[in-house]
Amino acid sequence: MDSIGVLMPVPMSPYLEQELEKRFNLLKLWTVPQKTQFLKDHSGSIRAVVGNAGNGADAELIETLPKLEIVASFSVGTDKVDLNKCREKGIRVTNTPDVLTDDVADLAIGLALAVLRRLCESDRYVRSGQWKKGDYKLTTKFTGKTVGILGLGRIGKAVAKRAEAFSCPISYHSRTEKPELKYKYYPCVVELASNCDILVVVCALTEETRHIINREVIDALGPKGVLINIGRGPHVDEPELVSALLEGRLGGAGLDVYENEPEVPEQLFELENVVLLPHVGSDTVQTDTAMADLVIGNLEAHFSNKPLLTPVV
Repeated sequence: MDSIGVLMPVPMSPYLEQELEKRFNLLKLWTVPQKTQFLKDHSGSIRAVVGNAGNGADAELIETLPKLEIVASFSVGTDKVDLNKCREKGIRVTNTPDVLTDDVADLAIGLALAVLRRLCESDRYVRSGQWKKGDYKLTTKFTGKTVGILGLGRIGKAVAKRAEAFSCPISYHSRTEKPELKYKYYPCVVELASNCDILVVVCALTEETRHIINREVIDALGPKGVLINIGRGPHVDEPELVSALLEGRLGGAGLDVYENEPEVPEQLFELENVVLLPHVGSDTVQTDTAMADLVIGNLEAHFSNKPLLTPVV
């Protein structure tokens, strides 16, 4: 398979790059200055694209690559892949579900604890020598808080399971009610936000869920509520979130994702009730390896005319 061209638009996992180079002709788009000409020059040999949560395969790229057969995403989300265009052209699409569920769910709980117990601010308090001048102020308990989950898929269920260990009542909103689960279902997001202390966003990004966390939802969550976003940045109307935090209409936020990554609103930098992470939800050594192996497994299956391991399209 070493003659098969595989395009990687941006750097991802060093392990993934290494393993792809062993098996295919890996073309690293970010390393060339004239990207448009490079794509034209190699359009006849590129049969696969490996994307991620931030860079996939839009309609323009797909049209540029007439030999493209498969887009393998190094992520669960495929919102950066034009799925309709792929269906139209018979291009297969895969992702990496399940293997990152635990890490992302762990991080959601970690963010909630960090916001409520002011872990990051407390760390800075010690490092700056302030502790010598007096004890840090009291913070807020996590155990027993009502946790609302927006999107009760694999990761949402894993977040719920972890929150239950902290004696947290669980409620949720999703496209459909899941009667097999014991959690409280709310038919709209505003109602969910009105009835929880912590709102965890973990649904898929679609046109319907873009800015699903708007001013009305934020105000329903209220000045004692905490928003945790481990889904996608565009789920949240970011200017509304910033103004709510600055004005005290929202109690706090733990964010791993943003609307225009890696750009983050600087107004958030000095707020002690906000914890900011650089989109690292699944970034552990173990999960990185498992995701990379799944990407490679899907590519090898496709080019060997075997069933895909995790097909999306």
